[in-house]
Amino acid sequence: MPPHFPWHSFFLTADYMDETAIESLHTTLLTCWNHADAHGMAGLFLPEGNVIGFDGSQMNGSGEIEAGLSKVFANHQTASYVWKVEEIRFLNDSCALLRAIVGMVPPGKNAINPSVNAIQSLIAIKKEHSWKIALFQNTPAQFHGRPQLAEDMTRELSRLTASQPGIYPHHQ
Repeated sequence: MPPHFPWHSFFLTADYMDETAIESLHTTLLTCWNHADAHGMAGLFLPEGNVIGFDGSQMNGSGEIEAGLSKVFANHQTASYVWKVEEIRFLNDSCALLRAIVGMVPPGKNAINPSVNAIQSLIAIKKEHSWKIALFQNTPAQFHGRPQLAEDMTRELSRLTASQPGIYPHHQ
């Protein structure tokens, strides 16, 4: 081995690959939602994974997640997510936290509905060289008494839809 082998490059690359995989996990989750793919969403979770929905409802285990989301998609025309990942933080080598801001574009519309903006938290666990979701929580971004924060968030997410038309497609 050369005396000046850049060990730091190896470790940065490994971290970058894991960070990319975690961001891709979140992107795939929301893309599956946008296409009403309950099976695809549930497959991203650990068997014992958990979801805490926007309204506080809970789904525990990948089977319950798939069944619950299947009912949602069968009975409602859901809005499509628009998102921006704010942070990926490693809690240890096999556990990470992803935080994102999200908005939703109602079916047939082009603008975000600010009343359903949310902050998402996702805990990802690495098992057998693969990242899976342990917990996904979608918390309303109400910002009580601070309307400027809600407006700023909507403006930031709206720029994403304007700069990348068609990247957040709604299922038909």
